[in-house]
Amino acid sequence: MANSSEDLNGFMEGVRKRSPGETEFHQAVQEVAATILPYIADKPVYKEAMILERMTEPDRTISFRVTWQDDAGNVRVNRGYRVQFNNSIGPYKGGIRFHPSVTQSVLKFLGFEQTFKNSLTQLPMGGGKGGADFNPKGKSEAEIMRFCQAFMTELSKYVGPDIDVPAGDIGVGGREIGFMFGQYKRMTNRFNGVLTGKGREFGGSLLRPEATGYGAVYMLEDMLHTKGNEIDGKRAVISGSGNVATHAAEKIIHRGGTVLTLSDSGGFIYDKDGITLERLQWIKDLKEKRRGRIEEYATEFGAEFHAGTRPWNIPCDVALPCATQNEINADEAAALIKNGCMAVSEGANMPTTIDGINNYLEAKILYAPSKAANAGGVATSGLEMSQNAAHISWKEEELSKLLRDIMHNIHAACVEYGDQGGGYVDYMKGANIAGFRKVADAMLAFGAI
Repeated sequence: MANSSEDLNGFMEGVRKRSPGETEFHQAVQEVAATILPYIADKPVYKEAMILERMTEPDRTISFRVTWQDDAGNVRVNRGYRVQFNNSIGPYKGGIRFHPSVTQSVLKFLGFEQTFKNSLTQLPMGGGKGGADFNPKGKSEAEIMRFCQAFMTELSKYVGPDIDVPAGDIGVGGREIGFMFGQYKRMTNRFNGVLTGKGREFGGSLLRPEATGYGAVYMLEDMLHTKGNEIDGKRAVISGSGNVATHAAEKIIHRGGTVLTLSDSGGFIYDKDGITLERLQWIKDLKEKRRGRIEEYATEFGAEFHAGTRPWNIPCDVALPCATQNEINADEAAALIKNGCMAVSEGANMPTTIDGINNYLEAKILYAPSKAANAGGVATSGLEMSQNAAHISWKEEELSKLLRDIMHNIHAACVEYGDQGGGYVDYMKGANIAGFRKVADAMLAFGAI
């Protein structure tokens, strides 16, 4: 390639022209294109078929009105979406997010990332994402139920076990999945695997709640092993206090590490002695049952609470951002490196800005991007799809082994395509190329469609 920078700029100009104002989507595409364009420079089969250009355009983007009533009888209106990005290797698969920040740009970035992530699992799943600008916080259970039913009434037209299989995401847990599955069943008179993350009573899988957090730690563990190192004895800073963060913390503790921080939108707690399993269970109860704030932990256990800020200036050995996109900027990435962080494994989707990622790469620390590190959740969702299709339920030991094997294989694929020699692996490059190849080759096989 004569000038990779010019090619990247030209490519991104086309993306921005087709999708104006969608900054999160642009960021996700640029991060992938920066490694894929040089990779395909001497592979005319991909260039001539415009594979990357086709990958950055969703198969379809569906937007719909969600009308519901609150407890006072007032009619409320939200906007719902489903972005069906790419189904070249299987039915669309990706979560549903309920949060005020949900926009078409956010969901396109998530659906694009999901395409690569699902490819890395080696399971037959395409990429998709959906959600609504609905805020579950402060809503009664009856209001959440009515919203979920209204949302699924429209979404049901576009999903199915062989078409598109959504799951949960931010703001959508087991309760919301149950309400949506019930509405789908009522409308279609079908009991099938249209959603994953379901309750055990109606087709859900063991290990699904733990899978994303556990998977991020398994990826961290494999990266450390390449340096002859272990999690045992390491200090970990973790952001978030939801499902992914608490289960990542749990697995770190299981492996002998010390978890120093967790956070929510109000700030973060810093427990210098380490969050124990008992205290972690207290946090799970706080968030899942009492819907409380992480600040309450500091009051209960005498830890520090830092309001309105994030934990990336706390000295640590490893970091697991598990909250949301762009929660680590360039300065915070530099602070992690300066304070001795040797590895970052991303539990959230795209939690580090491009400038922050560049700092990781320049410092050559161990860095696992989200499309690889947090693939454990969708991998277990894929296993739930298999169980639903076969009308069986696997034991926890079987699922645990399958999850560990999948994460190990993702790590191996990243090493295969990201090994830079001299003991350094560019995991971002490796994940992008490994994820790209499977989808690209399937697209080639289908012709110009």
